[in-house]
Amino acid sequence: MADNVITGFAVVFGDETVIASEFREKIARGAFTRTLKEQPDVVMLLDHDSGRVLGRTSAGTLWLQENSAGLYFSLTVDPSTPEGQTALGTVARQDVRSCSFGFRVRSEVWEDGGDRLPLRTITDVDLFELTLTAFPAYPTTTAALRATSNNEAARRRIEMAQRKRGILK
Repeated sequence: MADNVITGFAVVFGDETVIASEFREKIARGAFTRTLKEQPDVVMLLDHDSGRVLGRTSAGTLWLQENSAGLYFSLTVDPSTPEGQTALGTVARQDVRSCSFGFRVRSEVWEDGGDRLPLRTITDVDLFELTLTAFPAYPTTTAALRATSNNEAARRRIEMAQRKRGILK
């Protein structure tokens, strides 16, 4: 079903953000090359909540690709689950339109900030999760319902699944 696919950039390379008012951070192009070659089982969550799994690479419901812009994802959402309904509904309305990610830094470069905060450039990570969130550390990340000519059909399927679960009358 093409109408239940959320796509976007979980990471945009080179964009800076401030972490905990302590330092600036950016992700370097190629930071995911090694970890993606190793094919980790990455999960997509709602707000970093491991109890709200939306998809995973090992199940084929989450697809990742590193390109020159950043880390692109395509997530096939199950509209019959409460988490799937929440994700599809909030992303379709653009209440949630950003991402975050869970990772372990393998390699980084620090630069003195001079009169600014120090800058950490992350060059290699172990990636283990992506998340849809309203409050991203990196505001340039994106998440949107994949544009199709049949979004009305997706809305009807979501409503039908909600009725089955007693959410809609």
